[in-house]
Amino acid sequence: MRSFTHRTARKFALAGAATATGLLLTACGADDGTSGMDHGGTSATASASASASGSASGSASGSGGVAAAPGAFNDADVMFAQMMIPHHEQALEMAELAEGRAEDPEVKKLVTAIEQAQDPEIQKMRAWLKGWGKPESAGHGTGGGGGHGMAGMMSEQDMKDLAALKGKAFDRKFAELMIAHHNGAVDMAKDERKNGANPTAKALADDVVRTQSDEVAALRKVLDRL
Repeated sequence: MRSFTHRTARKFALAGAATATGLLLTACGADDGTSGMDHGGTSATASASASASGSASGSASGSGGVAAAPGAFNDADVMFAQMMIPHHEQALEMAELAEGRAEDPEVKKLVTAIEQAQDPEIQKMRAWLKGWGKPESAGHGTGGGGGHGMAGMMSEQDMKDLAALKGKAFDRKFAELMIAHHNGAVDMAKDERKNGANPTAKALADDVVRTQSDEVAALRKVLDRL
């Protein structure tokens, strides 16, 4: 019994010593690991930051087809974006009025085309201006009176008059106003093609000239029918 007790006590003593040694080694290892992590951690953090920065840059420059326009740009490019954004926004407001008011199938079709084209273009131009470090608005006669100082823009009264109509009367007024509105956009886009420097902005100007000229032709046919 005494021998068993002695052996047991010795076993506990050895186990305790081993545990103490293990704890000491663990503590030393933790110190070394912490030191290593301090040095390596900075690198890991830098890598993570770089990765996050890259992701943020990617989101700002290329998410869902919205990208900053690469290459050089000039004042004409900036003005084109700053003016075309509110111009497109008003076209979308006019298109929104068509819901529950428009009657002609061709008008409804054109309304859908306008919405599908111009909202993404607004997002593109906003991304360009952000990438260029320029404000979205530089006050090109777009304040106060609804921006009617800009080519083709409707006055507040024009918009109220359009909102008061329904059926064929709406279709006719919508076509008349949108023709003027599109012609203004086409003129601005032609100026961009002539005076701009950024290839991406000039490519969008080409799209505006082509698509909105086609829509003007379609709207004139609507007026001929009505």
